Amino acid sequence: MNARRIATLLALACTPMLPLAPAQADIDSVLKMLQDTGTDITPRDEAPLTLPNTADNGEAPRADRSAFPGSTMGRDASPSAAADTWGDARQQVPRPLAPNRSDLPWFQTLVDEAPEGSTLKPPAGRYAGPVVIHKALTIEGEGVTIDGGGKGTVMVLQASGATLRGLHLTGSGDNHDSDDACLNVRGNDNVIEHLTVDDCLFGIDLKAAERNRIAHTSIRSKPFDLGLRGDSIRLWSSHENQIVDNRISDTRDMVAWYSNRNVFARNEARRSRYSLHFMFANENLVEDNRFYDNSVGVYVMYAGYSTIRNNLISHASGAAGMAVGLKEASDVIIENNEIIYCAVGIGSDISPFEPDTKVIVRGNRFAYNGIGISFTSDIGGTEVTGNDFDGNLAQIAVGGAGSATKSLWRGNHWDDYQGFDRNADGIGDTPHELFAFADQIWMEQPYARFFKNAPMLEALDFLERLAPFTSPVLLLRDDAPQYRRQKAS
Repeated sequence: MNARRIATLLALACTPMLPLAPAQADIDSVLKMLQDTGTDITPRDEAPLTLPNTADNGEAPRADRSAFPGSTMGRDASPSAAADTWGDARQQVPRPLAPNRSDLPWFQTLVDEAPEGSTLKPPAGRYAGPVVIHKALTIEGEGVTIDGGGKGTVMVLQASGATLRGLHLTGSGDNHDSDDACLNVRGNDNVIEHLTVDDCLFGIDLKAAERNRIAHTSIRSKPFDLGLRGDSIRLWSSHENQIVDNRISDTRDMVAWYSNRNVFARNEARRSRYSLHFMFANENLVEDNRFYDNSVGVYVMYAGYSTIRNNLISHASGAAGMAVGLKEASDVIIENNEIIYCAVGIGSDISPFEPDTKVIVRGNRFAYNGIGISFTSDIGGTEVTGNDFDGNLAQIAVGGAGSATKSLWRGNHWDDYQGFDRNADGIGDTPHELFAFADQIWMEQPYARFFKNAPMLEALDFLERLAPFTSPVLLLRDDAPQYRRQKAS
């Protein structure tokens, strides 16, 4: 048994159980800390929403990134194809035959009587669902509650050019097979704003729906365990939509499947699983959002060509907690984000995936996380420039006792940099080199991460630096480290 293994067993046997992550501050104290450092955390209510060009040189992308298998699912298949559990977006939803609650007036009657293109302003009060809208209407629903009675979907909007404003939708069914939701959108160019959505399995479900705007809406799922809740907002083969200024809490995921060129901006999400999850979804923009206490902030899976910028992601903790996750993603820009108090800041798994693509990480602040950036392997193609790494238990980690030297590291500020700046040009006189000494133990054996800052492993790390048992692994080299933080602190 070699010396390293003996030391590892001693460390695990003798070390008291200490938590991996730093003590979790409450959200108010985190916000105050950010304000004290001069960080602007005020949502930009009317900031222009434009999709960024994901080519880092400012030129157009090299190829059309929106076409991929499945991007027209539910739209171009033959009419005889069997519908799946997401619901068949090609089929006309029939008008319901009766309300789910006989003790309330039926809102469907008002919709049926309203002429095409008219504005419906029903009296304030409580109405029964379900409701199906087949024509372009403007519904001004201030003070109006539509109750689904705990069955099926409360409202289906199968029209284009309609506006829903101010409604309170509540009381869907709880069946995942039929996608019970508060609002199912199956049309284009609709405006849905200032809604309150609660006690629904799924919140707002878009199927083959394009150029819709969902804004200033509050969404909460049913009070189920996390995995049994429905998604807050779900896009299925839905393109060029704007999901902006919404407040989401206690749901499962906000998710985009096979959905391209959508904008997710200035949303706030709390206590959910994935704040935002992309699957086979390209050319999307995630900007100015605030995600707190979710298991994962933003996850990009089998997708990419997208930008994640100016977001605040905090307290993404737990066994699989991370602020930004990349799984076989390509051409993703992650810039100017505040990533604090998360188990992992950025988790990169075989990304970038496609040849000649990049993952660009620049101008972010990684502070008080368990691991700043975690790689499953060193495949290269990631450029990490101009970031702040402050107070993380580990700046980076690489699986399989590997390194991240194939990626580009330049101009970052490292709080553990041990050099000087004698000419006061703001750049360290010597490169910042990060080696793995005792760190190799918990990178090779993830269960040992629990003891990362325990006294025994700290002592082992000191001994390894003093007289290494084996040659340490060079994890990264930043040739021009910033001597001072990029952002005020």
